[in-house]
Amino acid sequence: MNLFRFLGDLSHLLAIILLLLKIWKSRSCAGISGKSQVLFAVVFTARYLDLFTNYISLYNTCMKVVYIACSFTTVWMIYSKFKATYDGNHDTFRVEFLVVPTAVLAFLVNHDFTPLEILWTFSIYLESVAILPQLFMVSKTGEAETITSHYLFALGVYRTLYLFNWIWRYHFEGFFDLIAIVAGLVQTVLYCDFFYLYITKVLKGKKLSLPA
Repeated sequence: MNLFRFLGDLSHLLAIILLLLKIWKSRSCAGISGKSQVLFAVVFTARYLDLFTNYISLYNTCMKVVYIACSFTTVWMIYSKFKATYDGNHDTFRVEFLVVPTAVLAFLVNHDFTPLEILWTFSIYLESVAILPQLFMVSKTGEAETITSHYLFALGVYRTLYLFNWIWRYHFEGFFDLIAIVAGLVQTVLYCDFFYLYITKVLKGKKLSLPA
């Protein structure tokens, strides 16, 4: 554990809480990609199956439980509780183009060819692109609500902080995980345009809008 990882975890948790509060308070999931949230639920499920076999710390266990519970709660809200407000007409990204390649890659490139390790690797690859349906939805509708923008920004900060975490661990612990680093870089790059728009528009009180 180091400061970058801890702050990254907090940023990740903040993003999830912001999204849940947005949906619950507005009683609406308009502007939220259900497909991205399903992918994140798959990511956390695949990554944290070791919850039952590998105890690291109370903090680690609690965070795993919170991520899994929150991700499935979000999916439930979108596809059940507030289904009538879900904008499926704009949430049209073909997720099979993300799931199948990352699953195949996990089988081909991993640290150890065991079920849990392959699932962990799959979750790392899939997480790096899981936000694409949400970004695609924002580009398709041409705008995003301020709270949705805060959610996306917090997720981007989480990934950026985790890159610094890997740098810290390599420098001070000699630990280097190429799979996690490359996937993290890919995910961070996907947020770059959004970061620019967030800083130049949302932080100045303007609504984030894109050319449709």
